[in-house]
Amino acid sequence: MLVSDTCSGRAMIATNLSKSFDGNVEALRNVDLTIEPGEFVALVGPSGCGKTTLLRIMAGLERPSKGQVSVFGVSPEEACRGAQVGVAFQQPALVDSRTARRNVALSLEVTGAQPQRSVEDLLQQFGLGDFMDAYPHELSGGMRQRANIACALVHDPSLVLLDEPFGALDELTRELLGEWLSSILHKSEQTAVLITHSVDEAVMLADRIVLLSPRPGRIAEIIDVPFAQPRSRELRSNHEFLEMVGSVRKKLYAITEATI
Repeated sequence: MLVSDTCSGRAMIATNLSKSFDGNVEALRNVDLTIEPGEFVALVGPSGCGKTTLLRIMAGLERPSKGQVSVFGVSPEEACRGAQVGVAFQQPALVDSRTARRNVALSLEVTGAQPQRSVEDLLQQFGLGDFMDAYPHELSGGMRQRANIACALVHDPSLVLLDEPFGALDELTRELLGEWLSSILHKSEQTAVLITHSVDEAVMLADRIVLLSPRPGRIAEIIDVPFAQPRSRELRSNHEFLEMVGSVRKKLYAITEATI
């Protein structure tokens, strides 16, 4: 299920992608999506619309029932084996018996990657320099999520997949970590796909927003975000920003209400 290598310059290509579970639960239908290297793309839609399923297919954790998908010109499974993909979920996947340092090191042990920077340097960059030897239960929610994302980024993946990484955090911490993550990904020119239920977060962080319809998930609309990267927090009070948040939210309401 691999798209032609003539398109290998693209970060991710999905063509006519569909996914069903147990033969009768249709999660995705005929999804066509291309993501360019260095882009930050947000997937937004109502619960159960297939956002996580699509992300899991990109990560090589699920296979499509129909259609084709490639990540930098190879199958998602091959891209993951080559340490080209990093994944962070909403619940931090940290081992309780390992310190922050050893949790991040575990990701290198699993992938066998040789990163350009040390675990210690990465944790310093992530604001965890004083907590390298702390265990997960000794870290705040925001710190645990930073360590979780560090595990996903330590092997320098070309594609970073983020499934609501800040969904369980309070609004202020969520905004601050979003700014922090956006800055890191922008500087490293990594490609990112973010699942979020927050329209504000999608407009603040993404270059494009993909609106998905209720199940079976289909692409209802792709919206270009016009604000230059990197973005400052002052943008949140900008009239054009607030107008766009309102416009995207209105479209999302319309997509959702049409199926109720």
